Amino acid sequence: MSAPSDHRHAVAAGFLGWTLDAFDFFLVVFALTDIQRDLHASSTQMAAAISTTLVMRPVGALIFGLMADRYGRRLPLMLDLVFFSVIEVMSGFAQTFTQFLVLRALFGIGMGGEWGVGASLAMEKAPRHLRGVMSGFLQQGYATGNLLAALCYLFVFPHWGWRPMFFIGGVPALLAIYVRFGVKESEVWERTKTESWSHLGRAIFANWKVFLYIFVMIIAMTGVSHGTQDMYPTFLKTYKGFTSQQASYIGMVYNVGAIIGGILIGIYSDRAGRRRAMVTALLLALIAIPLWAYAPNTVLLLIGAFALQAMVQGAWGVVPAHINELVPDNVRGFLPGFAYQCGVAAGGWITVIQDVMKEHIAYSTTMAASAAFVFIAAAIVVSLGRERHATEFGVVQDQEPSTT
Repeated sequence: MSAPSDHRHAVAAGFLGWTLDAFDFFLVVFALTDIQRDLHASSTQMAAAISTTLVMRPVGALIFGLMADRYGRRLPLMLDLVFFSVIEVMSGFAQTFTQFLVLRALFGIGMGGEWGVGASLAMEKAPRHLRGVMSGFLQQGYATGNLLAALCYLFVFPHWGWRPMFFIGGVPALLAIYVRFGVKESEVWERTKTESWSHLGRAIFANWKVFLYIFVMIIAMTGVSHGTQDMYPTFLKTYKGFTSQQASYIGMVYNVGAIIGGILIGIYSDRAGRRRAMVTALLLALIAIPLWAYAPNTVLLLIGAFALQAMVQGAWGVVPAHINELVPDNVRGFLPGFAYQCGVAAGGWITVIQDVMKEHIAYSTTMAASAAFVFIAAAIVVSLGRERHATEFGVVQDQEPSTT
C-alpha cells in the first residue's frame, strides 16, 4: 500500500508538469503578433506554428507512452520534463521562422509525452471516490499555465521582449528532481505490467475500439479548448482594440474561471458520472458565447470569458479520469495519452480554420460560430460514449466498458 500522501505527490507532479507545459505553449499564443513581426512571418504561418506543435504531440505520446507501459511511469516522465524544457529554452534563440517552427515541432513531442504519462500515474494513485476532483485539479494545470503565461507576458515582455519568456521555460527541468525523489512508482503498473513488447502490442491492438472512441472525442474536445483559447488574445487585440496589457488582464480573469470550473465540474463528475458532467458543462458554455464574442463593453466581456472558460475547462477537467477509466491497466501508460494526442493533432487545425474564416466574415462571428459548433459536436460525441465511473484499477482488466 502506498503512503496516504503518495497520491498527492503524484497528482501534484502531474499538475505541475502540465502547468509548465501549458505555460510554454501559451507563451507563443500571447506573444504571437510580436514573434510574427520579429521573424517576418505571416499570421497564417504563426497559426500553423501553433497547429504544428499540436500535430507533433502524438509522437511524444507514442514514444513516452510505450516507455511508461514497459518501464514504469516515473522514468519517462522525468526524461520528458528535461527534454521539453531544453527545447523551450532553445525557442528563445530562434532567428528565423523556420528555426522557430522546427523547435515548436520538437516542443510538441515533449508536450505530447507529458500528459499521458503524468495523467496515468496520477489517476492510478488517486482514490476512486476522489478521482474526478483530482482529475479536475490535474487538468487545470493547463489553465494555470495559461494564467502564468499571461502574467509573464504582462511583466516580462514590456521590459525584455518575448525571448526571455522562453528562457523561463527551462524551469520544468527542475520538476524532474521532484519526481525522482518525491513520487513513487505506480503500484497498479507494477501489478499489471506486460511481460514483453509483443504482449504490449497485442494488448494495444485488442483495444482499438476504445482508442477510436477516445480519438474522436478528443478531436471534438480539442475544438472546444483550442478553438476558444489560442486565437482569443489575438482577437482581443486586433478586433476588440485592447492593448497587450489589457489582453493579459482579461486572460488572467478567464483562466481563474477555468481553474474554478475545472475543479467544480470534477467534483460533480464524482457524483453524477463523467459523461453527464461533461455534457452539462458543454451545454452551459453555449449560453456564454454571446457575451464572450459580442459583448458591447469590457465588463460584460469579462463575465462572458470567465463563464465560458469555466465550462470549457470544466468539461476538460473530467477528461483525465474518464479516459483513464476506459482503458485496461496494462495499456494505461500508452493508450489514453496516444489517443488523446492523436485527437489533439487532428482537431488542432481549428486555429488555421478560424484564421481563414475571419478573412470572409466578421472576426466575432468567426469565434462565436466555431465555438457553438464544437460545443454541440463534443456534447453529442460524449453522450454517445461509454464510461467506467470510479472503476477500481489493478483488479478487473480487459473488459468492455460499461454503459453506466
